[in-house]
Order: sequence, then structure tokens, then C-alpha cells
Amino acid sequence: MKAFKTATFRLILFALLYGCAEEIKTTQVERIQERLNWTTLVDKDLSQWDNYLSFKHQLGYDGSAPKDSLGNLIAPIGLNKTGYDVFTTIEENDQTVIKISGEYYGCLISKAIYSNYHFQLKFKWGDKKWTPRKDLLKDSGILYHSIGSPGVEHWRSWMLSQEFQIMEGHTGDFWKQATSAIDIRAYTPEFIMNPMAHESQPFLSVGEGEENEFYCLRSTNNENKHGEWNTLDLICFNGKSLHIVNGEVVMILKNSRYINEEGESVPLIKGKIQLQSEAAEIFYKDIKIRDLDHLSQEYARFFESE
Repeated sequence: MKAFKTATFRLILFALLYGCAEEIKTTQVERIQERLNWTTLVDKDLSQWDNYLSFKHQLGYDGSAPKDSLGNLIAPIGLNKTGYDVFTTIEENDQTVIKISGEYYGCLISKAIYSNYHFQLKFKWGDKKWTPRKDLLKDSGILYHSIGSPGVEHWRSWMLSQEFQIMEGHTGDFWKQATSAIDIRAYTPEFIMNPMAHESQPFLSVGEGEENEFYCLRSTNNENKHGEWNTLDLICFNGKSLHIVNGEVVMILKNSRYINEEGESVPLIKGKIQLQSEAAEIFYKDIKIRDLDHLSQEYARFFESE
């Protein structure tokens, strides 16, 4: 009887160890596969990006076309113009880092169009700020599902898109760009207050044609201290998106759309990615993207009970 119990124990132990080994093996395979699925979007020549520069905006800018001292319209600098050194690369600890000086308004624009993806990057702030943000918070952003031509929104610098805000104390906020709109899990605002995102709330419409026209606050400030790198993840799938700051979901969005020239609501579920230059020095590294063919349960749960 004792020998039988010992044999049974060994059999059970073997099964458990085998199962654990298989689980570890499967996890390792999944991690290797995930690494292989990423496409890196950083190299020293910025070969996967175009760039656009508009203006050095001044204090009091109101959204109208900039003019010179004689009242003549000033043309934007334009696409892929040389000699401005707003978008450059440096080497830091054997890694290529993108430096955006912020001196002119504009953006890097991905050459590729993306839909249904996981986009990830790391950023940290530099020390320089320029007019009109010298006395304001440092500002930049990821603009996703970008379509059309640059220069169609208030600052005449960016494409129609949805914004994952990068801003001191506000990283993860949402801004509409041009005529975009989206629904966000957020508290209903009162009076002059802005809506604020939170996963416990129903979806609130924000953007063109909506009562909440422009903006929504992230649920919490999860940015690291100045000078430290932050990891941002943007999940996009079939018009749904998640803004994730240093591993924490700070905004849940769905029904991405825009209003066309005929006043019709049109789905906005794919496009280019822009990285803003917005009067503040900022550094980016480890920029990468991978396709998604479904939302994992880790992410899908945020859209349950819609």
C-alpha cells in the first residue's frame, strides 16, 4: 500500500511538473512570437516618417491664418522641408532617440497607414519651451487615425485625427482634431468643468457636433517625474481605443468618427500616426507597432456592459 501511494505521488508530481513546464514553454513561445510581431519605427534617418512644419505661433494666436507686419498671409513651411532641425535623432546608451525641439509647430507623420494595432513608445521631456508656451505646461501628443492634409485644425499644423495627449500632468487626455468625435467613459461635466474619464462611467460623446465639443481629462495623472522615461501604449481596434500611461488605462474610447463636408458622421478607424511638435522639447524612443486581429480579454473587458 505504501509503495502504491509513493508511486501515485510520483505520478501526480510528474504531471504537475510537466504541466508547469508546458505552461512555461507556451509562455516563452508567446513572448518570442510577440517580440517578432513588433515593427520598430525608429532609425537615425527617420526613414519611416515624413515631417510637416507650419509656423512659430505667437501669443494671442486665435486660430486665424497668420499674417506678417504688413498684413500679408504667411505660408506654412510645409512638408519635408530641410534646414530647420526640429526633428532630429541622437544616440543615448546605444539607442536611437528622436529629439523634437518644438521650436515650430508641426509633426512627424508615419508614412504607413494603420488600423487595428498596438502602438507603444517611450517619452521624456526636455528643458526648452518656446512662445506661446513659455509660461505654460510642456505639450505634445500622439495623433492617431490621421487622414487628409496637415493644417486643418485650430493651430493649422495637424491632420484630422484623434489625440492621445502628452502634456505635463495631463498625459492621456483626449482632444478632437478638426471634425473628429468619439465616445469616452467619463463623468458628465457641470458648468465650466470638463468631462473626466473613468472606467466606472457610461460612454459620453465628445467632439464635433457634440455638447462636449473638444476635450476630456484622463482619469488620473500617471506620468513619471521630469527627466524620467514614460511608456505609453495606444490600443486601437475597430473604432475602439485605450490610452495607457505607464501601464495604467487612463481613458476608454469607442465609436471613433468624424463629420465630413456634407455633415455626415463617418467612421474613423484607420490612418497615419502623428507625433506633435508643440512649442516644447521632447524626446521619443522605442517606438514600435504590431497588428491586432482581436482584442484580448485584458483589453476587451473595458468595453463590456456598453
